[in-house]
Amino acid sequence: MTRKRSTLAPSGRFSTLDEWLAWLETLHPKKIDFSLDRVRSVLASLELNEPPYRVITVGGTNGKGSCIAIMESIYRSAGYSVGAFTSPHLWRFNERLRFDGREATDAELIELFEIIDAGRGSVSLSYFEFSAVAAIVLFAREQVDVALLEVGMGGRLDAVNAIDADAALIVNIDIDHREWLGEDRDSIGFEKAGIMRAGRPVIIGDANPPASLLSAIDEKRANGILYGRDFDYLSSGRALSWVRAGRPPVELPAPRFGGTIQAANAAVCAATVDELQAVLPVGHEALVEGLRRASAPGRSQRHAIDGVEWIFDVAHNPAAAACLRRELDCLPRAGHTVAVFSAMRDKDIVSVLGQFTAEVEQWFVAPVDSERTATPESLRDVLHSLGARSTEAHGEIAAACLAARACVQPGDRVLVFGSFYTVGPAMAALGLYCAARSNG
Repeated sequence: MTRKRSTLAPSGRFSTLDEWLAWLETLHPKKIDFSLDRVRSVLASLELNEPPYRVITVGGTNGKGSCIAIMESIYRSAGYSVGAFTSPHLWRFNERLRFDGREATDAELIELFEIIDAGRGSVSLSYFEFSAVAAIVLFAREQVDVALLEVGMGGRLDAVNAIDADAALIVNIDIDHREWLGEDRDSIGFEKAGIMRAGRPVIIGDANPPASLLSAIDEKRANGILYGRDFDYLSSGRALSWVRAGRPPVELPAPRFGGTIQAANAAVCAATVDELQAVLPVGHEALVEGLRRASAPGRSQRHAIDGVEWIFDVAHNPAAAACLRRELDCLPRAGHTVAVFSAMRDKDIVSVLGQFTAEVEQWFVAPVDSERTATPESLRDVLHSLGARSTEAHGEIAAACLAARACVQPGDRVLVFGSFYTVGPAMAALGLYCAARSNG
């Protein structure tokens, strides 16, 4: 397919990115509105229903952003031009759209929004849908070789599923977003399975996939590649022994970010890359280099500040919290452990916090900058019901971090977790704000 830029005239509605983003929050009557028709209609107007690049969609409950970061690094190490779309962001909206390791600039995003606004006609898009379309347009304009698209929620009716991907990766299935996806793994697995395509590979990273996910592989006639059946791995420290059925083991490095869970993410990414060798060949050296260079902030990220270890993790559901707790248990015992926490009110906060109340001696809670935030009072009530020893409520994340910092001394540690919207502001408040990222 010939690659070309849109010829639609820009709308010129706003002059700054902040103005555009504020408007996008109000454009569609529902914040979450599952439907593919609107996105497909806008993509058709932009002649991008079939993007001129390879597409890998990444779904699942946890680990999606980490897997995109790993594959982004692998394909770039192999010499490909790579687009990556992820959400949410830690510090800037720009983080959501990257190409060749660089975040989109404000000017580039404004131009993309103008083009989409001019081409959508009377079709309204949600904030996430507008963002997804912007990524698809950007990657066509930049003529990337491969685009990595993170599913926002579910899969079957998620905006990125408007594109027929060359391969799908479903990292795992666990309980989250019950209000929209269902109460059990089987219901959630059905929604996640929607990103599969007939005759195309779907890589399953879940060691115990729900029946609905396995049934969908047959029903959709997809080429299922299953962890434990078609590929496997063993990890030891920073080394990874990866094997594809019928082949000898391949020794690979585990990613250097995000703790021990990244070995599992690296294994499913290696399987995905392996499955696409015919159209996106990657040599062993590029695979090794890509795994070594991969990074994603906010995943068990550790920083020392005045002799105190701060650990930041975006864990926001019980499964992710369990991974974080296992990671803490592997670290040297600290003096005292305190925590800064906030989350969305629709999360299973009791199950998340219950895994840490015996470990954490003092809690500092605050609201996140979202209309879905849990209130500090509700978080304090949950902690009290779980037997937390001490809690303080603050009006914002920055204030909670400063209070936590004032009560610790060298040898202690502070755990900051619960949401992207917790970790990002916390790191900024502590002077750990990340400048615009480039993986070089």
